[in-house]
Amino acid sequence: MPLTLSSSAFSEGATIPSRYTCDGENLPPPIQWDGKPSSAQSLVLILDDPDAPGGVFTHWIVYDLAVANVNSGHISSGMAHEGKNDFGRSGYGGPCPPRGHGAHRYFFTLSALDIASLGLREGASRQQVDAKMRGHVVGTAKLMGRYERR
Repeated sequence: MPLTLSSSAFSEGATIPSRYTCDGENLPPPIQWDGKPSSAQSLVLILDDPDAPGGVFTHWIVYDLAVANVNSGHISSGMAHEGKNDFGRSGYGGPCPPRGHGAHRYFFTLSALDIASLGLREGASRQQVDAKMRGHVVGTAKLMGRYERR
């Protein structure tokens, strides 16, 4: 069954509500997944902004999320290990593009892995997570939302 990713807060390509940004409550939006490859043992969720002025900016990393025996789930802060984002802290850092730079795209990427754990401690960097995932991804799903600060 293919892996899919969705949110009840916004649809693919739509505006992310300000509640989930630095202009609001800075909470992670509700993210749901469906399906999973049969060999999947864990999930990794990464939120990044490829339109950031300095290059790709990582807003959230969740790893070692256990794959349950059911085919759907909900991902939120605190369910697994969280890596260090490019704000310099662990956990979620909502969309916060520079004012006047137009809408940025924010990609939530869910990767299914054929291993149960990356073997990393809480607060791992994006580079560490990417390196440990290499060769273990058995499925991915993406959800893109936009946000603009005026």
